[in-house]
Amino acid sequence: MRNRSVASFFYALVAVLMFTAGASKAPVRAAKGMVVSSHFLASEVGVQVLKNGGNAVDAAVAVGLALAVVHPAAGNIGGGGFMIVFPKDGQVTTFDFREKAPLAATRNMYTDSAGKYIPDLNHEGYLSIGVPGTIAGFDLALKRFGTRSWKDLTAPAIKLAEDGFPLSWDMADDFRSLKEDWKKYPASARVFFKKDTLPYEPGDIWKQPDLARALKRIQRNGRDGFYKGETAHMIVADMKRNGGLITEKDLAQYEARERVPVHGTYRGYDVYSMPPPSSGGTALIEMLNILEGFDLASFGHNSAQYLHVLAEAMRRAYADRARHLGDPEFNPSMPIEKLTSKQYADELRRSISLNRTSVSDPARFNDVYENPETTHYSVVDAQGNAVVVTYTLEYGYGSRIVADGLGFLYNNEMGDFNPQPGRTDSTGMIGTDPNLVAPEKRMLSSMTPTIVAKDGKPYLLIGSPGGRTIINTVLQVILNVIDFRMNVSEAITAGRIHHQWLPDILRIERYATTMDSRRILEMFGHRIRIMDGQGRAMGILIDPETGLRMGAADPRAADGAAVGY
Repeated sequence: MRNRSVASFFYALVAVLMFTAGASKAPVRAAKGMVVSSHFLASEVGVQVLKNGGNAVDAAVAVGLALAVVHPAAGNIGGGGFMIVFPKDGQVTTFDFREKAPLAATRNMYTDSAGKYIPDLNHEGYLSIGVPGTIAGFDLALKRFGTRSWKDLTAPAIKLAEDGFPLSWDMADDFRSLKEDWKKYPASARVFFKKDTLPYEPGDIWKQPDLARALKRIQRNGRDGFYKGETAHMIVADMKRNGGLITEKDLAQYEARERVPVHGTYRGYDVYSMPPPSSGGTALIEMLNILEGFDLASFGHNSAQYLHVLAEAMRRAYADRARHLGDPEFNPSMPIEKLTSKQYADELRRSISLNRTSVSDPARFNDVYENPETTHYSVVDAQGNAVVVTYTLEYGYGSRIVADGLGFLYNNEMGDFNPQPGRTDSTGMIGTDPNLVAPEKRMLSSMTPTIVAKDGKPYLLIGSPGGRTIINTVLQVILNVIDFRMNVSEAITAGRIHHQWLPDILRIERYATTMDSRRILEMFGHRIRIMDGQGRAMGILIDPETGLRMGAADPRAADGAAVGY
């Protein structure tokens, strides 16, 4: 018993040291190219593309397809997301391949005859599925920047799906924990059970023949191999059998968008991130602008004073997120320029007390529920082109519904819309107009793929999963690097907090700060909730003097890896 107590104390001490002091293993270093993703097999696929002469966009597409095979919790061809490209000798641009509501969607589709929200209808079943965007987004990025064909870039993912790969303990645990969901849908059961309802075990080789065939159609026909032809027919037939809304017209007319990034500056660095329908870039720059007026380093990393001003900046940005942001095609007058301006940040900063919390008013603002299961990856090639991608299915394993005969999971992204018009309250519901359901509308997101530049060149590539927490995870990694001079591994490992306006709760990772600091925060008025972990950031830092690439996968992601050459 004594030995067990000693061991418990030792591991707790290690955790405290890691999360409060930023201690971590050294970053992975490489002279040429690097990929950091949530699964080592996908990272290896991307690096091989770079070694074979492909550029960062080529590698990013190959990684995204590989993650659809080896990281089904979030990697996908049945979901959507965002990409930022920072070309070596060009202008930074972004690609929006967020899912859309089907043409048959209506603003009241998740309410009953009395106009009341039907719980979970927007998160569960076929009505939760948005029109997928991933393949269209990859196709648009390849047309703009790619040097390799769909034939080449799908080949590694097809091989992984056909030959299989050994399941990790984490994935086997996931499959087992969701067994009741798999049982609801025969197509899901065929993929995620070994036989009948017999679960896979760690180390079992998991093969996905239906997914391999779907990927081969993309290999032969590119975008049309998903949005037209056999795959599209099979999706639509599945929808008709089960009350889903997606039609062949929905698939055929889906378009990804190239958009201008939101841009800000922080202590002499340039920050490029995603514009709406992602809320991430706007909120990130708003918070950085607020925090630029504080001497954060003098407060001390994760001290009570530091965490207090972070939480107050977060509170204000998330309130603005809920009030103003949505799909730009449906909300043409969003005040993005104001929200990302230094002047507006000055006004907000003046409203922050250094020793008292502000008031969160549920009558005015709230936030949309988003599940924390997304995935992010970062890529840089030998020529200096940089790419960051965050994409998702919404919940972990999306809708938990496998497309019948196609082997991939559908998203449940319709749950990111405001489900009940006009209802905004402290329970977590929001009913404001910018993010209500409408045909062909893109739902609001928190995904925040970001590139920080120094002297006109990529410096830090960062992003994370985590639903609503994504923006704050990215924020804290950036602050750790710039204000606290951490290396990329330390910056990603360090403990995190989260505040999102409502509910009015400050969430703190278990070992992120001291008990004394928690008590001080409570004296300031914060309601604190301890959480086990937040996000799984994947980052690359490029040394501006030597060009050395230094990468780190978040230790919170069991299978994540930085791979370089």
